[in-house]
Amino acid sequence: MSSKSVVIISTSTRAVRVGPAVAEFVKGIIEKPLSEAGIKTTLIDLVKFNLPVYNEAVIPAMVPEKGSFQHEHSKAWSAEIAKHDGYVLVIPEYNYGVAGGTKNAIDYLLNEWKGKPVAIVSYGAAGGKTANEQVKGYLSGVGLKVCETRPTLAFAGGPGPGPDMFAAMGEGKIGDESRKAWEGQAETIVKAATELKELLQ
Repeated sequence: MSSKSVVIISTSTRAVRVGPAVAEFVKGIIEKPLSEAGIKTTLIDLVKFNLPVYNEAVIPAMVPEKGSFQHEHSKAWSAEIAKHDGYVLVIPEYNYGVAGGTKNAIDYLLNEWKGKPVAIVSYGAAGGKTANEQVKGYLSGVGLKVCETRPTLAFAGGPGPGPDMFAAMGEGKIGDESRKAWEGQAETIVKAATELKELLQ
């Protein structure tokens, strides 16, 4: 197959967040199997786009056929997403649901996403299962092809005041026990990447 580009997106926007570290962890697992199929993987951090709550005068469905974005943050986000062939969204779960920043980023666009494949990897005290299901609904609704396998990465010790939750929330680090447990889920993460690869073909 011809060369394709998949971007792994860390969607957490908190000041202290483990999202970028989780995205790096996911990239480390899927980069080799995707590269062997001629698929390039890159990382982006949603926080760098500094997206406010959607503030454009046009609705995303109008861009680019019947309208255009006015703000530089919208143009930059649109251009970044449009240039890739597929996506891996690495999403947190906050308070038993999808994070506002994640939903806002999805809502900014339509035609840039539409028809393309996406894998979802969630993380949280219980693996982010609720947010994972919610984001699946959002992305399917706006026309993306969502991979069936959607890994959920739970922090060791669960929601209690354990060291891994403190490391994630206070330092933006993946605790040793969590990393060990997540490495045990590598096969599931690779399966999601394989489904993504197949959808790209």
